[in-house]
Amino acid sequence: MQADWPLVSDLVLVGGGHAHALVARMWGMDPMPGVRVTIVNPDPVAPYTGMLPGHIAGHYPREALMIDLVRLARFAGARLILDRAVGIDREKRLVVLEGRGPIRFDVASVDVGIGSGLPELPGFAAHGVAAKPLGDYAQRWEAFVARRLVWPRVVVIGAGVGGVELALASMHRLHRDGARPQVTLIDRAPGVLPGVPSGTRARLMAELEAAEIAVLTGVEPVAVERDAVVLADGQRIGSDFTLSVAGARGQGWLAGTGLETVDGHLLVGPSLQTSDPAIFAAGDCAHLGHAPRPKAGVYAVRAAPVLAANLKAALAGGRMRAFHPQRDYLKLVSLGDRRALADRSGLRAGGGWLWRWKDRIDRRFMAMFEDYPAMPGPALPSAVPAALRRAAAERPLCAGCGAKVGPGALSSALAGIGAPGRADVLSGPGDDAAVLAVGGAVQVVTTDHLRAFTPDARAMARIAAVHALGDVWAMGAEPQAVLAQVILPRLGEAMQAEMLAEIMEAAGAVVREAGAELVGGHTTVGAELTLGFTVTGLARRVVAKGGARPGDALVLTKAIGTGVILAAEMGLARVPEMMLGEAWAVAMAAMARPVGPAAALLAPEAHAMTDVTGFGLAGHLLEMLEASGCSAELDLEVVPVLPGALELAEAGWESSLAAANRAAVDWRMEAPAGPRVALLADPQTGGGLLAAVPAERAGALVDALREMGEPAAVIGRVGPGPVALRVG
Repeated sequence: MQADWPLVSDLVLVGGGHAHALVARMWGMDPMPGVRVTIVNPDPVAPYTGMLPGHIAGHYPREALMIDLVRLARFAGARLILDRAVGIDREKRLVVLEGRGPIRFDVASVDVGIGSGLPELPGFAAHGVAAKPLGDYAQRWEAFVARRLVWPRVVVIGAGVGGVELALASMHRLHRDGARPQVTLIDRAPGVLPGVPSGTRARLMAELEAAEIAVLTGVEPVAVERDAVVLADGQRIGSDFTLSVAGARGQGWLAGTGLETVDGHLLVGPSLQTSDPAIFAAGDCAHLGHAPRPKAGVYAVRAAPVLAANLKAALAGGRMRAFHPQRDYLKLVSLGDRRALADRSGLRAGGGWLWRWKDRIDRRFMAMFEDYPAMPGPALPSAVPAALRRAAAERPLCAGCGAKVGPGALSSALAGIGAPGRADVLSGPGDDAAVLAVGGAVQVVTTDHLRAFTPDARAMARIAAVHALGDVWAMGAEPQAVLAQVILPRLGEAMQAEMLAEIMEAAGAVVREAGAELVGGHTTVGAELTLGFTVTGLARRVVAKGGARPGDALVLTKAIGTGVILAAEMGLARVPEMMLGEAWAVAMAAMARPVGPAAALLAPEAHAMTDVTGFGLAGHLLEMLEASGCSAELDLEVVPVLPGALELAEAGWESSLAAANRAAVDWRMEAPAGPRVALLADPQTGGGLLAAVPAERAGALVDALREMGEPAAVIGRVGPGPVALRVG
């Protein structure tokens, strides 16, 4: 639906908190035409607070409490930018980011949560862990548990309800895993659980005593060391894991926005607007000036429908709704084991049935971000060819290298071109780039373009530039000059200028880093974002696909699997015990990593080299073997694979190009069935280099590549002809 209308307005959701997650889901159900939605969050997943104590206690795996923002953004039709907001330029209407250029907004909303760290406490930054943000805490807790200490010591700073919950959860988890833990709860206040009704406090104190958790109140921590917390009276409390739950702290950058704040939190009125009517706020980072409430996720969840309606009203000039939070809410406090305590308005109850009730509530919330409803597409007319109905039922066409024409059709099209007729054209179709004699120099020329698989034009431009440069690097040449070919989607004038600037800035950075110049190009407007680059390079020695020798080792520099990950992300895949968003983020980083340094290392010693792109590892290896008149044996188990790719292949996911890739290689490849073999036909975008090198040099080359940060491996050996590939 969005493709039918030009994008003219920008809505930016800063942070992936509960309110924003719900707003994005609502937007996916009912988008506003002409609006580009952007979600900014440093991580591809966001934790759900309600299940954190259960995770710490060991009742839930990490993936059970994480909202996959990548899948959510795809459902919402939103651009997801993995970065941290550090400011808002209200005059220019820009959100300032930590790791990349700012992004514009017409309307923005902030839901970045709070922190519970103690930056002023000496040693805490190096040796302590803050309970909020939750994602880092959950990750570091799992790493601590994995150490399997026999006598683990945990100190929790902050004896409010959250501190008590996490102390009980920590004790339960460590006991369950066979340790003999010591858990200490400390607070500078004279008593535990300030502000909690006396009956509830007595019950929770009894739980702490039964769990043998030491409680120290009226004490002041003055330092955190690697193995202890030091108190003002000189006492040292042994600690292998020091956790702060010591109060809600607004994120420091909010004060620099010029927006009105209360104790570091953005002040909002009934409409959830801040002192700037174009900027909204919700969740723990907001202070409800008209109805102050404690920081609790329930208020963020309840605010979400009002926030969603008011964001649309701000964009379209409609009437605002008012958010009136309830005065009290049912507090369900986990007790470590599978029991919970309920408290509301002085009424208390507890037991296993309450934990099961809480578990159902939490799972019902998370279910909203697991299986998204299928939104209807444009209906076909009643009278259409049967072939069109079959095509419409197929999985959508992939983007990136997954959108290439299949190798069979391409080979047929190129068959009639023939050998070059000019003496200064030194190579014809079939290699990674054309090789030209220019005066006394040898120049290579190549072109490539990608259909965008992310609406983040900056990220897409970097990947497309890296991908196009790969053909030059694969031939051992140094990039020289680059021309851009840009097809922009339909955009408003300001957004068009911004997107084009982002593309040229990101691509230009890659090109300059490669030692080349971005000298111009061509732009047009079309149905969707498509980016291409034509690249020239200079070579002292051209490394072609032909030249591999029997006995050579085959070195692969990057892990494979980008095609299946991109296809799964496009299809909103959900695989048990896997976070698709995290796999996608790793794949995006891998695609954006240039292979220039690896090429500089391999080219002087390689007998043959190519980059692994659209036809998959098997397809490009067979091209090398065919050009060299050789065979090869591939060791399947050592082929590096991106995290999540194997699980997705096992679940039946694949790129729309994979079937054509398999058809082109199956008749020349002897291989067992299985998901690892399926990945050999997976089209790669921004893939690695595949080089045939002398066997005696392979180990040293791989070691050097790994020192560069590449997951390189010797994946097989070249043998004598005829051309064939054996996979074992």
